[in-house]
This record gives sequence, structure tokens and C-alpha cells, in this order.
Amino acid sequence: MTPEQASPLTLSPALLDALRRVAATERLLVAMDFDGTMSPIVDHADAARPVPRAASAFAELASLPRTTTALISGRALASLRAVASPPKDTLLVGSHGAEAWLGPGSPGLELDAEQRQRLHEVRTVLEEIVSEAPGTVLEEKPAGVVLHTRMADDDVAEDAVAAARAVLQDRPGVYLKTGKRVLETSVVHASKGEGVTFLRQATGATAIVFAGDDVTDEDAIAHLAPGDVGVKVGLDFTQAEFRVEHPIHVAELLEALLRERRTAVNGGAAGADGEQDHM
Repeated sequence: MTPEQASPLTLSPALLDALRRVAATERLLVAMDFDGTMSPIVDHADAARPVPRAASAFAELASLPRTTTALISGRALASLRAVASPPKDTLLVGSHGAEAWLGPGSPGLELDAEQRQRLHEVRTVLEEIVSEAPGTVLEEKPAGVVLHTRMADDDVAEDAVAAARAVLQDRPGVYLKTGKRVLETSVVHASKGEGVTFLRQATGATAIVFAGDDVTDEDAIAHLAPGDVGVKVGLDFTQAEFRVEHPIHVAELLEALLRERRTAVNGGAAGADGEQDHM
């Protein structure tokens, strides 16, 4: 579905009320998943781009006092930067929490010798599976390898994922996550939920708005606290209190949040010294 095909959305009164309430918090963290949330899902990962309206509202939120924006993605940080072009002050959590960037000087992810050996073994297993499964491809990440099956026939995709799980799921130090037509492998234990908790602590956020579309985003939603706002994008099962259908509706959500947050900070509800303080 393209943004033009998505049905118009009027955000529910309950969601608008929640956005109005959370916008008045002292320190707001706006944390978004990228693929399927800020950007529609596409066949080729490097072709993903944010919905322009969503990117614009997100960038304006990033410029407000006591407001921090963040992207929490399964992508490696380098890939996330390339496709999302985030505002310069936006914090980044990549590889499902295994990588984090909080600004210049943030340390990169470094694997020890044992982890590097495990990663080599995982890559070898998946390369053998992909060689026998037309339409499947691998994506390298700093701490893992991703098996993509979006371009494969359904039966081929299911067999490839089953074969990978059979070999890897009980291997010590190897962690698996299932997403939409992907199987994520990692030699570092991390989750988007841990990413949300980390960002809350790093920013001193008094409330969080998070939106995501995939199974792995449920980890982040589960780590939200009372007073936070969690939004599911799409029609799959969710623990989130609120739901929208498509990334174009995420743009509407961000625009509504921007209006409320701008009013709150300008009116003093979140403090009114006008200082640009994102952390």
C-alpha cells in the first residue's frame, strides 16, 4: 500500500487526548521504529525512505526544547543513517538494541574473539541455506546476519527459516528474532525493549511516545511505563493501547504531537525558558 492508497485517518479522540497529555511532560522522548513505521515496507531495504510528512514533523519535534527524538531499528546504524537521514540531534539505536549512538564520541560495537567466531559460524550456516533457497538473501550486521525471505515463494521462505532455526536455535550465544519475512540472528543479546529503557535513562525522559509495526517492536511496547504512549502500526496483534494503519497515519500522529508539544513548551507546561535542551 502506498501513502496515496492509504485511507484517510482521523486520529481517535482517545489517542488525541493521550498525545495532548504526554506533550505536556517535562522531558519528552519521541522514539520511532523506521521500516513499516516512518517508512513503508519495500522489497529492497536500501530503497526505504521516510514518508516526507513524517520526516518533517519528526525533525521539527527534534528542534523543540526538552524534546528528544530517537529511532529504534533492527537495521545496523550505518544502514539506518543512509535511509532515514535523521535530524542531527536524533539518537539512534540499531541492530535491535545492540548498537547505540548518543552523539559524537559514542563508542562503536566491538565483538570479542568468541563472538566473532560465532558470527562466522552463523554466516556459514546461512550462506549454505541461501544457496539452496531462491529469492532469499543475507544482510550483514555488526553483530549478526539477517535472512531475508520477502522475495522468495512462501514455501521456500518457510523452509529456509525452518532450516536456519533447526541449526541455530539451540546454539549457545546465538540469539534469534523473527520479524516480517526476516529471521534475525545476533551474537549479542539485545532487544528494542532494552533500547527503550536505555534511552529513557540516557535522556531523563519523563514520558515516551513510541510507534512500531513489527513483532520485535512489541518488546519496546512492553517496556513502556504508565504515562507513556505506545502505538501499533498495522493490524497485527499488539500490546499497545493505540493503533494506526499505515506510515502515512504515523505522519498524522507526529503532526498532532508536534502541535501539542509546541503549545505545551510555548505555554510553559513543560518549562518555558526557551533553551534548546534535548538531553
